[in-house]
Amino acid sequence: MKVLFQGDSITDWGRDRSDPHNLGFGYPGYAAKYIKEAMPDTDIEFIDLGISGDQTADLVKRLQSDFVDIGADVVSILIGINDTWHRADTREYLDDAIFEQNYRTVLEAVKKTGAKIMMLEPFIVPCPDKMYFYEDLYKKILIVRKLAREFADAYIPLDGILAAECLHKDPTFFSEDGVHPAPGGADFIGKLYADTFVKMVK
Repeated sequence: MKVLFQGDSITDWGRDRSDPHNLGFGYPGYAAKYIKEAMPDTDIEFIDLGISGDQTADLVKRLQSDFVDIGADVVSILIGINDTWHRADTREYLDDAIFEQNYRTVLEAVKKTGAKIMMLEPFIVPCPDKMYFYEDLYKKILIVRKLAREFADAYIPLDGILAAECLHKDPTFFSEDGVHPAPGGADFIGKLYADTFVKMVK
């Protein structure tokens, strides 16, 4: 089984880009560890092609080489925060219809390969200087949820889950800047990913 992690810096997170099997320090490494523990008799190849700074338009640009040509059995995607963040200072946000079309283009192409699709929700961990992102991001989250109902075999609603977890833990346990997971957050997301993955493939 071949599993492809795709996304932005949250998926990239310190990986060695010269080695697609290097999973870096983010949630993919934790997810792979937990999946291997849960499925020790299954031969699984993990590939991480997340690129820091990527937006949905960037995934479209590398759709053939970094999605379709990989021939993965499972493709997971966590994208969207940069579509908001890169425009937050000016508040000249990306039109929601363009965001949806970009993401839809990726999902349609992946669906045609026969791969199972896991979608992870873009999120903000409560952080004073990022909360205004929701004026745009929440609309994008709703679009991602709509697309998940159409295309996904599994969906992880990270924004809602992390909001609930932050009732009981200091948000900085999950992320110090509200976006990039700290070790505790990467481990937490990795475990959620593994649990969802195992249910999906079994």
